[in-house]
Amino acid sequence: MIVGCSSAPDAQERAKLEAEFERSMRNVVMEGFFTVTGRGDDGKLRPERYEVEKAVKVAGDLWTIHARIQYGDNDYTAPVPVLLRWAGDTPVVSLTDVELPGVKGSFTARVVFYRDHYSGMWWHGETGGNQFGRIIRSETAAEAP
Repeated sequence: MIVGCSSAPDAQERAKLEAEFERSMRNVVMEGFFTVTGRGDDGKLRPERYEVEKAVKVAGDLWTIHARIQYGDNDYTAPVPVLLRWAGDTPVVSLTDVELPGVKGSFTARVVFYRDHYSGMWWHGETGGNQFGRIIRSETAAEAP
């Protein structure tokens, strides 16, 4: 075992971590970039923006993230049902073949959050790629372009 690696949190620690995640996802902007693989321009960075109103625990590992989602020519607001898993003290959002209201096709993603950054991989139908960016807290979100 590598020194410094943490194990799964116990129930009390998990409750603290969940409360912190809920607080950290209130009125924030996730602003960054995504790539699309398999189109010959895998390294091209495309802008993405998620205006997250809140993340709400539904039951167990099931959460709903209420967000306005902007990428490419897409701009819509939707409650996104996700599973929230833990890699030690680090939250990982997981969704598999989830259909969102008003959007054709299903979405799959694995996104890790640490400090004020996020990083992950995504698929929309057969198309996929990577994504990463920063999380802008409410006090600075108003200053974002």
